[in-house]
Amino acid sequence: MERKVGTVSRGVRCPIIREGDNLSTIVVNSVLDAAESEGFSLREKDVIALTESIVARAQGNYASVSAIATDVKNKLGGETIGVIFPILSRNRFAICLKGIAMGAKKVVLMLSYPSDEVGNELVSLDQLDEAGVNPFSDVLTLERYRELFGENKHPFTGVDYVDYYSSIIKDAGADVEIVFSNQPKTILEYTKNVLTCDIHTRLRTKRILKAAGAENVIGLDDILNTSIDGNGYNEKFGLLGSNKSTEDQIKLFPRECFDLVKDIQKQIKEKTNQHVEVMVYGDGAFKDPVGKIWELADPCVSPAYTEGLEGTPNEVKLKYLADNDFKDLSGDALKEAISERIKHKEDNLVGNMASQGTTPRRLTDLIGSLCDLTSGSGDKGTPVVLIQGYFDNFTN
Repeated sequence: MERKVGTVSRGVRCPIIREGDNLSTIVVNSVLDAAESEGFSLREKDVIALTESIVARAQGNYASVSAIATDVKNKLGGETIGVIFPILSRNRFAICLKGIAMGAKKVVLMLSYPSDEVGNELVSLDQLDEAGVNPFSDVLTLERYRELFGENKHPFTGVDYVDYYSSIIKDAGADVEIVFSNQPKTILEYTKNVLTCDIHTRLRTKRILKAAGAENVIGLDDILNTSIDGNGYNEKFGLLGSNKSTEDQIKLFPRECFDLVKDIQKQIKEKTNQHVEVMVYGDGAFKDPVGKIWELADPCVSPAYTEGLEGTPNEVKLKYLADNDFKDLSGDALKEAISERIKHKEDNLVGNMASQGTTPRRLTDLIGSLCDLTSGSGDKGTPVVLIQGYFDNFTN
């Protein structure tokens, strides 16, 4: 019988992961137990994905805010530092800011506006238009910001992040001054020692600041990129991708985990004789059309994946073929014609009109987004996701 189902994404429950757990064995057993429980079988090119969170937990990749403070003080001198372009997040940045402020006497906090890098708004574009403010050129003091826009609470969290971040810095024992600007060089009017906290634009920001005469410029990726007093670290991403664990501790992005995904792939092959692909995923890359947040606060969607997930989709658009190349066909004749075109499609469809409208993104970013939406970020208890049929097409 012809298969009637395409891609299926399943959240897989597994035990609560603790430091030192044999994660590859737990993941393999959890997937196989789910298959037996739900009555399905693994197939070639299935994808098993696991959240970065359980990988970091198994690695024990945690660090204290005091370790952050020590590293910041060592690298930026412990006096007045500029902290620029942070995202507005209680989970992602607030706990880091606490440690950063503990490592300085004064923090000049420079916020981008009208929103942060991932779309969290301080003010709306309509508010800027009404106030006659140009975010590309205008620099606002805290007093001017309050005069123009008053208190602005985040629509989902109910937090006024300007006040919240200011209180964190003060509670950590540092003085604080807040400025609003989208120009990196603005911070150099206050201090030459700068910690740039943007994620995906950090290399450009560092380059601009260094060229403008900054004496010391580092990013979040340069903090805890080595261990401080035995704390966790991430040599590639530092604090990027970290999350709040407790009031005084963060969980870092997982360290090197390519061996983990290869081991899971190997164990599944041994137990089922099926070749699957495996990846670790963090935030998906998608945008909320209401809140305007585009989610990707991690430095990348997938820090490790098996070779079969390299590249981008190579697909033709069915509706393009139906409306253009085979517009005079219908029924079985149309189905047969499209099937033959798919079977004999070029290995690289870049630039081919038949592929227009297909998603031009990396496989790991697309699949990671699907996994992130499947597992959620709350209490579903499914940190492992099994995706079947993703590499199928109309002919399978």
